[in-house]
Amino acid sequence: MVHWQHLVIKYRWVFVLIFLVPASIVSRLYSTIRSWLVFQLLRNPSLHSRRVSHVQRQVREWNSKGRGKQLMCTARPGWQAMSIKVGRYKSTHWNIDVDLHHVLEVDESKRLVRVEPMVTMGQLTATLNPLGWTVPVVPELDDLTVGGLIMGCGVETSSHIYGLFQNTCVAYDLVLADGSVVHASKNENTELYQAIPWSHGTLGFLVAAEISIIPAKTYVHVNYIPAHSRQEMLETFEKEAKAVAVNQFVECLVFSKTTGVIITGKMTDTPAAEARVNQIGRFWKPWFYKHVEQFLTTGPGEECIPLRDYYHRHSKSIFWEIQHIVPFANNPLFRYALGWTMPPKISLLKASQTQALRQLYEQHHTMQDFLVPVKHLGTAIDTFHKEIEVSTGVK
Repeated sequence: MVHWQHLVIKYRWVFVLIFLVPASIVSRLYSTIRSWLVFQLLRNPSLHSRRVSHVQRQVREWNSKGRGKQLMCTARPGWQAMSIKVGRYKSTHWNIDVDLHHVLEVDESKRLVRVEPMVTMGQLTATLNPLGWTVPVVPELDDLTVGGLIMGCGVETSSHIYGLFQNTCVAYDLVLADGSVVHASKNENTELYQAIPWSHGTLGFLVAAEISIIPAKTYVHVNYIPAHSRQEMLETFEKEAKAVAVNQFVECLVFSKTTGVIITGKMTDTPAAEARVNQIGRFWKPWFYKHVEQFLTTGPGEECIPLRDYYHRHSKSIFWEIQHIVPFANNPLFRYALGWTMPPKISLLKASQTQALRQLYEQHHTMQDFLVPVKHLGTAIDTFHKEIEVSTGVK
């Protein structure tokens, strides 16, 4: 790597703080205002139908002009996807604009929320939680979209009870390759309904989804259980995950091959006397994984975390990615002075990558979800440690 490329990577934080952080603030503000206005004022079903018709028109145009010459894909730029990889296929495919970003309806009697595919987890919890509802599985990063979690995979600390994110979805609306719209559910177009998860958009363009909702409470009572051996970690995690009547949430942050902290939680409206309230979502609070790591030294602990703060506990540090981008961002001085500006949008971080930085990520950086049977979890941790020597989050 040439000298100037090394400098660009080492001092990337300068560019991030001067350019990307302000752009991220504007982007978040715009998204928040747009979501609120749409949900409060513009939830007219005819507007959704108009947006879906726009998708249909583009697909029919492809049928008349591009079929047999180009494959279709969404027009969403590759740098906006929640992956460290930037897909290059978009430039050779027929792009379909799927501009569907809105929460359409909350049906409390049926316990359903109907949303468009580009609705994010941050947007969804901000809409539902004040109404006293939540979705059963909330993958923790704010910018993860409903469509991506359905067409790909979404796992969270409540998945030991509810399964993956797509297992909580009861119906989908798709625009198929001929431009028609179909509704798929357990009782209608059943085979299509079952095939949509993991299909990565190959069966059609998702234009709406209906997701189950459950009552939400104010806090999550969290217990931290440190483990100082591989066996202790595995046995404790499996035991807590099987205690579904007690633990609504189970997670383990693995800090080395032999140390980790098992985190369990259950929603509550009233904090226990022995559990202080910790608003970890406040901008001056330390990164969640660093907060958890201290229990390896101090021993077991418990606290109550506001529900949305718990759901998005890893957003502020993008799990542990920010330490490689702005290394001093967890310093108390930075947190109190500029913590409110963080984190930069993942999409903007990707869009601003140099070729050298992109190659560095592709060749030397791993950020990946694995679905592993719990009986093979120990072998998986050993393999990860041997091959890439990286800390692992287990859910």
